[in-house]
Order: sequence, then C-alpha cells, then structure tokens
Amino acid sequence: MILKHSCLLFIAVISLISFTAHLGAQEHYKFEANLDPFITLPGAWKLTPDAVEKMFPTAKGMKKNPHFKWLTSDHSRAHFTRRPYSNVTVDLTFFDGSVGVEEAIIDFKDGKLLGLTVSILNRGDSTKEDIRDFDRRLKISGKKIGEILAIRPTRRESRPAQGFLTEGWIWLSGKGLAVLEYNPEAPESVEFLRMRFARRDAGGAYEAATRSRAGASVKLSELPANVKKDDKGNVYVSGLPMVDQGRKGYCVVASAQRLFEYYGIPCDQHQLAQIAGSDPERGTSVISINEELGKIDHCFKTRFEALAVKYRDGSFYEMKKDNRPGRKVSRRDFHKRIHTYIDKGIPLLWALELGRFQEEPSISLQTGGNHMRMIIGYNDKTNRIIFSDSWGAGHEFKTMDADDVYMATHGLFVLQPVTR
Repeated sequence: MILKHSCLLFIAVISLISFTAHLGAQEHYKFEANLDPFITLPGAWKLTPDAVEKMFPTAKGMKKNPHFKWLTSDHSRAHFTRRPYSNVTVDLTFFDGSVGVEEAIIDFKDGKLLGLTVSILNRGDSTKEDIRDFDRRLKISGKKIGEILAIRPTRRESRPAQGFLTEGWIWLSGKGLAVLEYNPEAPESVEFLRMRFARRDAGGAYEAATRSRAGASVKLSELPANVKKDDKGNVYVSGLPMVDQGRKGYCVVASAQRLFEYYGIPCDQHQLAQIAGSDPERGTSVISINEELGKIDHCFKTRFEALAVKYRDGSFYEMKKDNRPGRKVSRRDFHKRIHTYIDKGIPLLWALELGRFQEEPSISLQTGGNHMRMIIGYNDKTNRIIFSDSWGAGHEFKTMDADDVYMATHGLFVLQPVTR
C-alpha cells in the first residue's frame, strides 16, 4: 500500500545528462547572482523578462544558463537555485550579499515583474551549517525589508486551527508588500524560512499571504472559466502555475504547491514537505499524503479526496481518510471522474509508474520508478489524457493514451476549494 515516489533519481539523471555533456563531469563550476535588482523598489516592478536575461546572461561557452531557467514557455516565471546541476553552484544573495538563499521564484504578469517568492532556508536543500545561520538571516532580512518598504511590520502569529501554519511579519506600503515567515518550531527545528515581495495589486497567493484569514482566494464557482477547448478536441485547465521540484524527491508536494497557487493559497513545496513528512531523498508516500493533506485541507477551506487508489488485487478503490478501501472504481468510473473534474476547472493529482507507456512529447530517458504528475485535461477525439509535470518549461502540456493512463496509475487524487 505504501507508494514511494522515487522521481529523485530520474531528475538527477536528466540534470546530469543535459548539462555535464558540455561542461565535463569532473570540473565544478561556481557562479554568483545578486538578486537585489528584484527588490529595488519601486523601480523593480518595471523589470521585464528580457531585462532578466540581460542581467544574468548565459556564461561563455555554455549552452544553458547556470544562473536561472524559465519555468514557462511564455517567460512568465523564472527559477533561480543555488544548485542547478550536480557540478554547478550559484551563490544566490540578497541585501548587498549579506543573506544567502536557496532559491527564488520570479513571477511576471503582462510583461512586468509581479513578485517573487524566496526560499532563504529549507530542510530539503540547506546544509546543517546553513540552518544554524537561521537567526542571523532572519534578523537581517527583517531589517532590510523594513528599510526598503519604509514601514514597520505587522506580527503574524501561527494559529493552526484557523489555517495559519507559519509565524513571521507582514509589510504593506505604497511601494509593495512583503512577507517574512517560517515554521513555528524554528529556530529549535528549522523547516523553512521564506520571503515574499510583490506589487500591491499582485493578487493570488501573494495577496493571500497577507490576509488576516486563511483559505483559497479563488471560489469553486470561478474555476470553470479556466477550462479551454481548441479545434483539435483538447479540453484542458489553463493558468496552472509551474513549479520545478529540482533534484529532490518532491514530485508530490511540488504538484500540491501548483494546486495551492492555482487556488491562491500561499503554501510552497517546502512547507508542504514538512506537513506531509516528505523525505527529500525518498519522496512522499500516498498514505502520508492522504493522512496529512486530509488533516489540513479544512484549514485552507479545501477538500482532499483519494478518488482511486490501486490496491494489491490490481483493482482501484476510493481511499478513506483512515486509509481503508472504500467503493470500488471501475475503468469507466476512473475516466468519468477525470472528465468531471476537468470540466469544473479542477486539475487532478496523478500518481503513476513512470516510463511504462509512451507519451508525447516523449521522455528523453525512460526509467522506472514512481512519480506524481497533474492531469489537466482530455481529448475524446484522440482518446488522450493531457497532463503536466513539475519540471519546468516544456512540461506544461503533455499527453498519453487514456487506456495507458489507467494502466500506469497508482492513485488519482483531488484537492479542491469548498467556497463557492
């Protein structure tokens, strides 16, 4: 019954093949990237994707930019990370180089900077030495944010019963908004230290991070408007944010983060990894996801359900929150549920055996192991299921034969808002 998502190996192999081929596996490369231009306000809000490429150009002799990569084909989201490849390290810093960070997600809207989410520290990436630096990074970051926005912060206390699972501070000024937050157990036990900056009109998860009440900022009744249909027969959910899980076995929580962002809930994969008990080296079990997301879904005014889980007899059943099998799910019911939720504008979490069946575009290296993707649509004309992987640009829209999807599946899950 316990399904371990071993996508870490696949991601690591892909990263090595795609980059070391032209760098050489023996030599280690180091780069620097000061990210202060993204928080030099208010001028930063005029930054464009083209400006980012000019500020952080591809190093001479390299085919791929070591500083960052676009997570979307339209360049609406970029990802900076300290360890993009096994033989590359990037010194990512903020505040005149005084604070090192693990990664930063940069968002653009209508061609201009919308906001950024920065993982200063997290259990999956940071070393023990980094974790011990929690207090210093927290204090410097808080002081610098206050200077940039020229306003005093509001204290945010954790209130788990109301859905506030972090502690920290919030800044709201005419220049923009900022949130500095961490898990309540820190500094004794550090899971994450996260910083957000955004325009005052950013909306979505950025705005939700500053609210006095938790929950999705998107209503269930609004989601069908995201469903698109084209002349090829594709029916799919649009507007799903892209997240790159990196080289960690975080395919489950990375997919869950995409759903949370889609619903306007400010919770990232590092925080979800803490909630779900994810191990960055091994991934997350279906049972722990069922238990942990089942415990917290009401805090965010969402509902989590295991729609179809494959048991030892090879059949699919609904899984109850106590992990016992419920009603049996036929092949027809399985596909009907996909259609029903997609038509409502609700993507599904899809656990499967990777590489067992052909997909389009094809994976450059087929390998075994369990993985989680998101089912985002269907095409009845071609009998295809449309899905998306948490691997960045080029993985937003992919397809597989509907019958192969059924055979490859280990579990199908839904996480949806309850506010209508």
